Amino acid sequence: AVLALGIALPTAAFALEAGTREVPAKEIAVPTADVSPQGQAVIGAPLPPFWNDHPKDAAAWKALIKTRADQIIKTLPGLREKFGVKSEQMTIAGVNCYMLTPDNIPEPNRDRLLVHVHGGGYVFGPAEAATREAILMAGFGKFKVISIDYRMPPDFPYPAAMDDAMAVWKEVVKTNDPKKMAILGTSTGGGMTLAMVLRAKTEGLPLPAATAPGTPWSDMTKTGDTFFTNEKVDNILVSNDGWLGDAAKLYANGHDLKDPQLSPVYGEFSGFPPTILTSGTRDLFLSNTVRVHRKLRQAGVVADLHVFEGQSHAQYAGDPDAPETKEHFGELTAFFDKYLAK
Repeated sequence: AVLALGIALPTAAFALEAGTREVPAKEIAVPTADVSPQGQAVIGAPLPPFWNDHPKDAAAWKALIKTRADQIIKTLPGLREKFGVKSEQMTIAGVNCYMLTPDNIPEPNRDRLLVHVHGGGYVFGPAEAATREAILMAGFGKFKVISIDYRMPPDFPYPAAMDDAMAVWKEVVKTNDPKKMAILGTSTGGGMTLAMVLRAKTEGLPLPAATAPGTPWSDMTKTGDTFFTNEKVDNILVSNDGWLGDAAKLYANGHDLKDPQLSPVYGEFSGFPPTILTSGTRDLFLSNTVRVHRKLRQAGVVADLHVFEGQSHAQYAGDPDAPETKEHFGELTAFFDKYLAK
């Protein structure tokens, strides 16, 4: 026993010292095996020039928001035409929304409806710029999709975005069967999808038949392994220490970032509808996604996890022509078809 103890002590002491990894500086090549040429181009792109912007006031935020929105909006008419989707602006429960309708809707999808909450760190993607992912979902999946243009900081911090999303949800379930509905969104939209279900449970509202939180911003604190392992590897978000962490504080407006309405990974997941989660091996939010998946499984919820090789944050929708994009929306379509009533 003495001998065993003698051996155990230094090992334990060594383990304490070895708690933190030191990683040598290294260059990481773009993966080519099982990644399409279009996928490789997206994965290999340089870091976005604005990743480390720290807007100093509301005016600076608005300028950055407008620049990014203008770039996206320019691409949307061509995208809608390519996928045969029409966009119609409408107001639901006082909230600006867009109905995205594919040219032809198959019989089983006639009465089905998807509700989309867009990504963008709770700051980016106002107005029509919010609809890009919804256009792809409508086009690939042949579903009608309502995209919610929720209010955002700097003018409208938490809980404005959630209040708007819930107002729309409350309204649309009056005239649509929730058993034929799903909620989806990427990044911020993924976090909101989870937070909406948590809030609907609390408020006794009908739940959707399925959800698809893509790479959800499920933890707004810098918690989770890949906030560290994928820092500067992810060429979309890059680091929580860039604009992203600032956006979290701007949205939270003094609220505790660990509140489940802000970081839904800390919420209670029992009774959630079947959920499909998507991420990539280079995604800063891979841990955000994995942790939600495990918590859903521990709560006994049907939950699928899809992780794409080499992809940074939300690159499964990066290039509309990439086979990976078609594959991703194909997975969502099949999942919705399985769990939404016909």
